[in-house]
Amino acid sequence: RKEYTLAKFVLTEASVTLNSVDLSDHVASVTLDITADEIVTTAMGDTFQSRTGGLKSGTLSIDFQQDFAASEVDATLFPLLGSTTAFVVKPTSGSVSSTNPSYSGTVLVNQHIPIANAVGELATMSVSFPTSGTITRATS
Repeated sequence: RKEYTLAKFVLTEASVTLNSVDLSDHVASVTLDITADEIVTTAMGDTFQSRTGGLKSGTLSIDFQQDFAASEVDATLFPLLGSTTAFVVKPTSGSVSSTNPSYSGTVLVNQHIPIANAVGELATMSVSFPTSGTITRATS
């Protein structure tokens, strides 16, 4: 009998690069949500609905710890507002492999929220960018 084990790990060092700038050390949370449209293909006479996948899309959501220094969060994202830029997300900062795949593509930087905190809070910035085009998964 062949037994399979699934690797489990605690996400502690996700790698997030936007516009070729590694912003990982400012990321508190990252979510890459990839979906496919649901196309109903039910025909007359069917008694259950049938479906197929349609166009795919994605959203890259990131919670940053804000930083206004050169080459950091604000300086990287503000000039990109209204344009597209490349992204790469990996589970860890290690080399790309079958156990550390990279997901890459392009996002539309359609929002920038440089300041949104109360007095005494850590300065943070949460963004959610739609992807534009294909998202690629690489294992080498």
